[in-house]
Amino acid sequence: MTKGLIVSQLSHSYGAKKALNAVSFSAEAGKFTALLGPNGAGKSTLFGLLTRLFVATEGEIEVAGHGLADAPRKALAEIGVVFQQTTLDQDLSVLQNLRYFAALHGLSGSDAATRIDQVLDQLDMSERRHERARDLNGGHKRRTEIARSLLHNPSVLLLDEATVGLDAAARRSITRHVHDLTTERYLTVLWATHLVDEVYDDDDLIILHRGEVLSKGRALDVANGMDLSDRFLMMTGSAL
Repeated sequence: MTKGLIVSQLSHSYGAKKALNAVSFSAEAGKFTALLGPNGAGKSTLFGLLTRLFVATEGEIEVAGHGLADAPRKALAEIGVVFQQTTLDQDLSVLQNLRYFAALHGLSGSDAATRIDQVLDQLDMSERRHERARDLNGGHKRRTEIARSLLHNPSVLLLDEATVGLDAAARRSITRHVHDLTTERYLTVLWATHLVDEVYDDDDLIILHRGEVLSKGRALDVANGMDLSDRFLMMTGSAL
């Protein structure tokens, strides 16, 4: 089966306002693809379409070989997602949050326990499994959400501004963890951000601005000999 994510000629409007205009790109398995754009570029609209929070009327989305329009259940089963706003139950522990999510996916008993142990270990959260979500710092809450998104063994991981509100050290740690997951689990990662320092030179990069793709390719090539921050500012006119 084809792995990865393919978006073809995707458009979306809110009334008369065009939020996305013929957006096309692919994200490969085992690679970290950064979706870089200033606030208002259309990143969250794109994620809403990818996760079927609303339905695309123009264009096509393919997830691990499944068309999102034709086979939505199969496509969505391949996706793990971390949204910009936290969705943890604050009164439950890390372990309870993961057990609840596992049950929603039909996982229980030793299978669920094994997967929970695995994802907590990968995200360096094993020692915090009994802490309540509300008592975690921002970075550990994000790690918990990433761990939760991996429980059903998705092949595509979507993260929308996953480091929003975190300090520099926590942002760096989360970004490194997700980069590591691409090789450890051979994941397709699409990482939406407005922060240039979260993009590595060898990452695949898509620059989105005002609903259109301005550039795509390896980040170092997109920078074209410039500092990527300067290149991004030149292309979008955005304040960094």
